[in-house]
Amino acid sequence: MPTITFISPDGTKHQLEAKAGASAMETAVKFGVPGIVGECGGGLSCATCHVFVEPGDIDRTGRAEDFEEEMLEDALTPATECSRLSCQIRMTDELDGLVLTIAPEQ
Repeated sequence: MPTITFISPDGTKHQLEAKAGASAMETAVKFGVPGIVGECGGGLSCATCHVFVEPGDIDRTGRAEDFEEEMLEDALTPATECSRLSCQIRMTDELDGLVLTIAPEQ
């Protein structure tokens, strides 16, 4: 199982084992990581699972596609080129060790 670390806005780290094929958001919600709301349940219709991918990992996760970028434009925390919605990051063995920083406002 791949591991994923969520870093809360206060710096708290949450290292989790993710099921391959699950989204990063599903993993965070399952383990009760604070700050990942996931109001739409992964339907790509809100921006309440906004995270920042470490710059060195953006090639592993891939960049946001057009519709995801549109959703990020409405996020409460301004998006950067490393912004993703965690519901759109599918965990694979290749993403083992992924680090995501949770946006301060969802």
